[in-house]
Amino acid sequence: MNCRNCQTPLVLPFLDLGTAPPSNAYLTGSQLMSLETFYPLRILLCRQCWLVQTEDYAAETELFSPDYAYFSSISSTWLAHAQNYALAMRERFGLSGQSRVVEVAANDGYLLQYFRKAGIPCYGIEPTASTAHAARERGIEIIQEFFGVRLAGTLVAAGRQADLMVANNVLAHVPDINDFVSGFAALLKPAGVATFEFPHLLNLIEKCQFDTVYHEHYSYLSLIAVKSIFERNGLEIFDVETIPTHGGSLRLFAQKSETGTQAIQPAVQALLETEERAGLRCESFYAGFQAKAESVKNEFLAFLLAARRDGKVVVAYGAAAKGNTLLNFAGVRQDLLPYIVDRNPAKQGKFAPGSHIPIVGEERLWRDRPDYLLILPWNISEEITAQLAGIGEWGGQFVVAIPKLEIR
Repeated sequence: MNCRNCQTPLVLPFLDLGTAPPSNAYLTGSQLMSLETFYPLRILLCRQCWLVQTEDYAAETELFSPDYAYFSSISSTWLAHAQNYALAMRERFGLSGQSRVVEVAANDGYLLQYFRKAGIPCYGIEPTASTAHAARERGIEIIQEFFGVRLAGTLVAAGRQADLMVANNVLAHVPDINDFVSGFAALLKPAGVATFEFPHLLNLIEKCQFDTVYHEHYSYLSLIAVKSIFERNGLEIFDVETIPTHGGSLRLFAQKSETGTQAIQPAVQALLETEERAGLRCESFYAGFQAKAESVKNEFLAFLLAARRDGKVVVAYGAAAKGNTLLNFAGVRQDLLPYIVDRNPAKQGKFAPGSHIPIVGEERLWRDRPDYLLILPWNISEEITAQLAGIGEWGGQFVVAIPKLEIR
């Protein structure tokens, strides 16, 4: 396989999590009677542009199906993040009723609803039917397609260029990253701005966040790698912020290389130097991550086995994609984790991919009163522990497994 950015042959392994089904491919009861497709989940490193990336087996259409079950609005923390972002962008770039905002991977309208309420024209691009439908119910226009140069050209011909383009947690999700980024350069107005948010590779490695690795994430991104990708495709990074979402993310601000008007901020060079000092251009920095992931897995399994031996009941909360990575890597099944509680109605009544652990509503938690509640989406653990603080009434305790086992 060659690097999806610079086409250099990939020979350096980074992480091997065995095999797993697509992490958002939740199963119905009838589907449990059919064969489930598992793909190798191996991650490689490009020694030329330093892009960390999956070894590809599954097509984009297999991973982002019409009944895609991830809805951004389920999390109140994420909604607050979106609302704050919309206000900050309106103020920083002077957006008004004469502007146009376009979000790529608009999901269920969680973000664009705040621009719409402020009277700023906007539309979203979202390929999955389930989330596109939810966004339209909010009154948001959705173009239901995968984004790239071809679609951007169609929109430009229709006079639908953007003053602000938004790409939250999608840059890692595209197999042809050059085509995707080139589409932004095409659809932006000459002085338009695009922002991209994605988990920072530096945090993934330093905090052993290996469960954020799954097939839908084709790339694992640093500023060093993204700068190379953007320059190749007509975008210039003019600012960067570190934000706390998803265990530590970057928010990049970009403009068209030839016509952008924004001054380049010192934060860009400062973060590049931070990544250089950390070693992101050195093969040795990436070595040993496999062993760290396996150590976390073994500690997690030891906890589950000890709980079962002691007659304690452990159930999980949040049927998140990252949780499915952890469960499948560890080989956890119903004997150790009888069910997963989730607030999302689209997941309730289904089964987690690979592990086939049933997903149930919150009422089951209050009825069963388990000893431990394992929080799979650790990135919103504060929201969850506040929301479910009542488990303390029967002595229930919260557990997180990443970056290390912690009982609260």
